[in-house]
Amino acid sequence: MRRAAQPTSEEQHSIPGDDAALLAAGRILQAHGYAFTTITPASHARVLARHGRAEARSLRDVFGWTLPFRRELIGNDLFELLRASGWLQQDDAFWRSTVRFSSIGKLLVVHSAYPTTGEHAVFFGPDTYRFCALLEETVRSAETVVDVGCGSGAGGLVLAGRAQRVILSDPNPLAVRFSRVNAALAGIENTEVSTGSFLEALTGPADVIIANPPYLLDPAGRQYRHGGHPLGTGIAERIARDALDVLRPGGLLVLYTGSPVVDGVDPFRRLLEGLFEEFCSTASIRELDPDVFGEELDSPAYADVERIALLSIVARRR
Repeated sequence: MRRAAQPTSEEQHSIPGDDAALLAAGRILQAHGYAFTTITPASHARVLARHGRAEARSLRDVFGWTLPFRRELIGNDLFELLRASGWLQQDDAFWRSTVRFSSIGKLLVVHSAYPTTGEHAVFFGPDTYRFCALLEETVRSAETVVDVGCGSGAGGLVLAGRAQRVILSDPNPLAVRFSRVNAALAGIENTEVSTGSFLEALTGPADVIIANPPYLLDPAGRQYRHGGHPLGTGIAERIARDALDVLRPGGLLVLYTGSPVVDGVDPFRRLLEGLFEEFCSTASIRELDPDVFGEELDSPAYADVERIALLSIVARRR
């Protein structure tokens, strides 16, 4: 994976001005040795409450913990770059970043700031790390990788060094913008980024399709979180069916998602097993975690659900 020292003229031309500011900011952070591991929102809130942290004291506080900061903390050049392009919000005598930068392997990834309460927020967190670890375990090489609902683009970018071509696609325009910046920030040139739902961006057969779709029923309808009916699995089901339609023979589907269990039965897993028996030569469905997002069980929509399991799904098209 090649990492460019400075933005090339091609990068600057393809990334609009406000987004080019994120690319420049990311390079400044890289030069300062910045790194930040993003945890769950609940853990994030606990850490801040435990230490009573009200004001940023470092770049990690500003761009990781999303604490309010005084402009002199980050230096005038970085401050003006982000303020002029709209990525900072004034908070009384302080300022606050509307984006975060997270580390994953050799990548530095920009995404939405904490808390990700907006409808079109672009989430990055523990699921991202687990998804990327699954990809590194299962995908050795590929001609074309399609990351469906790519979010920050981390999944596809992790595999860019193993593929000739990577397509990053998401229905959220902000996710597309962040993905384009993240590819440039990593110096990755074999990517194509587009706005689209499911596999609309694909013009020919693919040999690897990957996805970490939303898998909950979110009353706020946030794109990164709301998976649709039934019980949050609608988008994951659509991706699986579409993938089996367009994968070339021997092509690989890698899906990382959640699945509700009702009275000891996992209906989504059973559905996938039926699909894979018909269309795939091999398939593996593993429970990575038997119980995630337990707080969702308090919602009336989950009245009959006893747990939400976290699944890794790897299937090869016959």
